[in-house]
Amino acid sequence: MHFSYKPLTLLCILLLGLLLSCQSKQGTNLQNLIGTKMSSATLDKYLDDQMQAMNIPGLAVAVINNGKVVYHRVKGYADKEHKIKVDKQTIFEGASMSKSVFAHFTMKLVEQGKLDLDKPLYRYLPYPDIAYDPRYKKITARMVLSHRSGFPNWRTDYKDKGGKLFIQFEPGTNYHYSGEGYQYLAMVLKQLLNTDWRGLDTKIREEIMLPLGMEHTRFIQDSYNVQHKAKPYDRKGQLIDPKYKKPDSLFVAPASIHSEPMEFSKWLIEMMNRRGLQKASFGEMLKPHSKIPFPIPLELQYTLGFFNYAFPFGNFYMHGGNNEGFTCMFALEQDKKWGFVVFTNSEFGEDLGSLMQLYFINGWRLNKYLWLAAFVVFAFLALLINGIMLLRKTKHRLVSKYLFRAGLMALLAVFFFLFLSAYTSIHYSQAGHLLFQGMYYGLAIAIAIQLYFTTRQLIDLRKNQEIGWFKVIFQTLLILGVLVTGVVFL
Repeated sequence: MHFSYKPLTLLCILLLGLLLSCQSKQGTNLQNLIGTKMSSATLDKYLDDQMQAMNIPGLAVAVINNGKVVYHRVKGYADKEHKIKVDKQTIFEGASMSKSVFAHFTMKLVEQGKLDLDKPLYRYLPYPDIAYDPRYKKITARMVLSHRSGFPNWRTDYKDKGGKLFIQFEPGTNYHYSGEGYQYLAMVLKQLLNTDWRGLDTKIREEIMLPLGMEHTRFIQDSYNVQHKAKPYDRKGQLIDPKYKKPDSLFVAPASIHSEPMEFSKWLIEMMNRRGLQKASFGEMLKPHSKIPFPIPLELQYTLGFFNYAFPFGNFYMHGGNNEGFTCMFALEQDKKWGFVVFTNSEFGEDLGSLMQLYFINGWRLNKYLWLAAFVVFAFLALLINGIMLLRKTKHRLVSKYLFRAGLMALLAVFFFLFLSAYTSIHYSQAGHLLFQGMYYGLAIAIAIQLYFTTRQLIDLRKNQEIGWFKVIFQTLLILGVLVTGVVFL
């Protein structure tokens, strides 16, 4: 029951965002994050490939464009042993995506005057499990929802503590992801509403799910959920037994939501349209409250219930989920009214969700970027070696053609850095995307011209026996590398 956003994944998103250029030629009813067309068939193939590569038994996914679901697929098996396929009724655990929905419900109670975000929770309900530490009396709902309570994720993660709940730092002073905090807040809400766990689930359904037509989305399983729930599988694709069919009477605020993509998308669209809460409440819920320490210069933050990060191509709110055998992820961009949600009965749903974000940046498969990276490396090496040779030549002979070629290389470098600067400073739009494409093709043409001069120079120098065969062969291999990777990339 935890979520961890991998630094490498976010770094890849940042770097790949800088390298965007071309768009998919295959267009149907799908759009990527910058508004260009995508092919449903290509996305189908992408998901099939990822399922096979990650050994994912089954998944269900929905994609939202302009505030509407435009893509919905169910793939693989809900039950591998009995060959029962995932269908549109299959229910998955939403794991930590529960936190976002629970935060939404909490804000409704704040609006109704039943809860104060900044009033210490112990004043609503003392907590015997942590009463030995007086610091717990400082913990508020705001701290819990933004993971600043000081609680661990789960007390059972710390065997040296003997299963005892503890506080790691002064509440409100730092960030630490915590399911324990959310569960304490759920206990408080149960007390405020004078109900039991099932009654709390019913209240959330009345306030959020049922008005949106989310008939089978709930925190506590009913007979329908049990009947239609997928089986969970581990990283090796082996069945995790025996919990998957067991009716559950426990409400776990940070982890127990059950749903499927079409229903969950209704809630995502509600968030995109900022409906169901007052404007001020939405502003408070989606405002960053916790800056998350990160090893790269990326501003990853946590709001009240959502991870948040901003790039030139969008301001994302998202959450992943990781229960044993059920992993998932959603992401949404409010201004573009774009988003997706993916559920799996495997341990790789968060990984798939992260890769899908990369995919939706421009609709390419990841290996396209690998070819682009190879193209840039080969081109850079070819031009670098050529530049060194030119500088050596100009020491002995100030030949105008060599100076011209050296100047062209300098111009190329300036053009390249101007391209990167413009790319990172201009917010993504359709017009901006066309501008970037033009700059990219201009860069490609400049590289092609320089490579032409490089090749001519090699031929001339070799004819005059001014360079040895080793340099000729080395430069030739670099040029071939540029040509091959460039052709494959395009």
